[in-house]
Amino acid sequence: MPIPRFPAGPARVLSVLPLAPLSISLTAYSRKVAKNHPGLFRRLGEYSHTRFILDPTDLPFVICLEPNGGVPRVTLMRGRGNGAARIAGPMAALLGLVHGAYDGDALFFSRDLVIEGDTAAALALRNAVDDAELDLAQEFINMSGPFARPLRRLFAYVQHKTGVSLTHSEIAGAW
Repeated sequence: MPIPRFPAGPARVLSVLPLAPLSISLTAYSRKVAKNHPGLFRRLGEYSHTRFILDPTDLPFVICLEPNGGVPRVTLMRGRGNGAARIAGPMAALLGLVHGAYDGDALFFSRDLVIEGDTAAALALRNAVDDAELDLAQEFINMSGPFARPLRRLFAYVQHKTGVSLTHSEIAGAW
């Protein structure tokens, strides 16, 4: 089954929107995730202060992730960004890696995923994320208070309609 691609129309809209508000929001979100999963950043070991560039190739920006020893910072930027390791592929593939829906090795060998720079750093990030068994949608839902139930339904609907893994694959069926 082919990896879903982000629609071109919404991607064009994102190309003109300011990225700073989203960067601030993603930094706050990542810090909440860090509090819930402190082992994620300990598992990075010597790479806990490494700058990673996550490049969703179907979106008009890159995501710069700086773990900062457990106080992460996320910055969206135009262009390629500068980091020790760059992991590039469709956004659905990157989310699917986090949620266990895709095998990183299979994506790499099929060239749906490109890794550049310090491959040991990229592997450390992959192992840390795999070990943490993150569920990004559930983390967001847990922070949403009274909006949890409608958000859970929205995420399930979007995941069903798009084929994009928004939750960990082991519990996706429970939604």
